[in-house]
Amino acid sequence: MKNFKYIWVAGLAVTLLIIIGPILYFLPDQSQDHDPWAYVPQPLPHTDHTELMEGPYETGSDVTRACLECHEDAARQMMQTTHWTWESEPVMLEGRAEPVTIGKKNSINNFCIGIQSNWPPCTACHTGYGWFDADFDFSAEENVDCLVCHDTSGSYVKSKGGLPAEGVDLVAAAQSVGRPDRGSCGSCHFFGGGGNAVKHGDLDASLYNPPESVDVHMGKYDFVCIDCHQTTDHQIKGRSLSVSVNNENQVFCTDCHSEDLHDDERITAHVQTVACQTCHIPYAAIKDATKTHWDWSTAGLDIEEDPHDYLKIKGSFVYEEDIQPEYYWYNGTANRYILGDKIDPTQPTVLNPPHGSLSDPAAKIWPFKVHRANQIYDSVNNYLLNPTTAGEGGFWHDFDWDQAARLGSEAIGMEYSGSHDFTPTEMLWPISHMTAAKDKALQCDDCHSEEGRLDWQALGYDGDPMFRGGRVQTHPLPQPAAEEVN
Repeated sequence: MKNFKYIWVAGLAVTLLIIIGPILYFLPDQSQDHDPWAYVPQPLPHTDHTELMEGPYETGSDVTRACLECHEDAARQMMQTTHWTWESEPVMLEGRAEPVTIGKKNSINNFCIGIQSNWPPCTACHTGYGWFDADFDFSAEENVDCLVCHDTSGSYVKSKGGLPAEGVDLVAAAQSVGRPDRGSCGSCHFFGGGGNAVKHGDLDASLYNPPESVDVHMGKYDFVCIDCHQTTDHQIKGRSLSVSVNNENQVFCTDCHSEDLHDDERITAHVQTVACQTCHIPYAAIKDATKTHWDWSTAGLDIEEDPHDYLKIKGSFVYEEDIQPEYYWYNGTANRYILGDKIDPTQPTVLNPPHGSLSDPAAKIWPFKVHRANQIYDSVNNYLLNPTTAGEGGFWHDFDWDQAARLGSEAIGMEYSGSHDFTPTEMLWPISHMTAAKDKALQCDDCHSEEGRLDWQALGYDGDPMFRGGRVQTHPLPQPAAEEVN
């Protein structure tokens, strides 16, 4: 009888194993063993275009027409992207009665200020040909520039209005076309704002061929931009806070990396409050100094020039290298200053304030480069101006701010009172590149110490949350209504 009892127990165990085993085997893997390489796209085999693009080509548009003979939908796809339109779909911004569009096409910044009435030099980076004024034809497929993204010869250079620079060998460029590399993207994005490393702080020419110490993804693993900024039908994932106010089509670290990949649960607990970039990008402008301040009010003076200190056409600058980011709450959305908005000229106007706070469950603490400037505004109407800087009558030509303000205002249909002055402004740039190797990430005492880099009071805490209580304890997040709780 005793032996029968043991046989029965053993039989039950075997039966359960037979039933449960296949179920467990086919369940999705819930472990922390998450392979990020599974999410990195494998490039398609390269097609040699040497015999396909024989030319001759007199213009960039001639190259585009040849491309479209095989890639019939390419231009039409490209024309649906913000790389082409430089303008968003209409969006609602806080405090406004009507939707507005925003983008490089019509927004103001605190670098080169704005492209309106300054089109030819500003549109040199546009993905098209011939944008010289407000009448550019955005509907003409032959105006799309295929080479700006697909040239791999390294010899293709664009000039005013987006046209190929004089002397560019269009046949050589066309025959070299292939998958965009870091040079393709960097030719514009590394030089935004008028020069190398000027604008972003985490995008500069050091990323063409970076060592691991500058960026672990590009340096150690040889990533190119579109490994993360993955692309479908020419729609490239990613948003720039300078012109985008929503969180659509964004790139996240967790597109490849699991949120619970840390062995230490204390670190994993930070993921809900702290952006990955905050710990894993301790510094920006690691190799090439970035511009952190631009004072337009000193422009026009006949003093000694230095491209990193002072230029007569642009004013005074401050460049800094290996900078420690500034930290703010950010939920992926933002507001945007629109031309005509009233300002308080005695206070810095933030042109792209990020949304987020301690009490916002969608917000995380993010690292930013903050660019501060002193730029022209209408001192009677109290709004920022978009002066004409380039071309005949522009400030760079005549060094006359009143004339530049008048011409720029006429071009965009704004009233100019005839009186101007200069006011402080700020723009914030999220830091997402120049990722450090994991052993170089911030450690606990980099934030949780007397010399820590986070200003807890400015972030809304009573003090260091390690000692005073974290987000939920000090500022409870909104809870679902009773009927929403399962």
